[in-house]
Amino acid sequence: MAKKKKQKLPLAYQPVGWALGWAGGWLAGLAFRKTWMAIRHEEDAPDALDPDRGWGEILLAAAVQGAIFAAVRSAVDRGGAKAIERSTGVWPAGQKGGRD
Repeated sequence: MAKKKKQKLPLAYQPVGWALGWAGGWLAGLAFRKTWMAIRHEEDAPDALDPDRGWGEILLAAAVQGAIFAAVRSAVDRGGAKAIERSTGVWPAGQKGGRD
């Protein structure tokens, strides 16, 4: 019976995971904007196609943004999975291993 519950839980977790992912993306964007403001004292981070910015500044912004998004995504994914496990007794992922 527990095996059946494990098969159905990941599908039930999908809407929760989507909502957590959206909230995490918003939070990561906010954290990146605040971090960029602290690093460069500018409102907007450079875009890869911005002709007025140099390689170093563009790559720095991309690296900082990537690190923040990865950390926030991992924290949100882990927190959501732990909450599901606490409330249902079942880990929401069907198997052990990395994402994707």
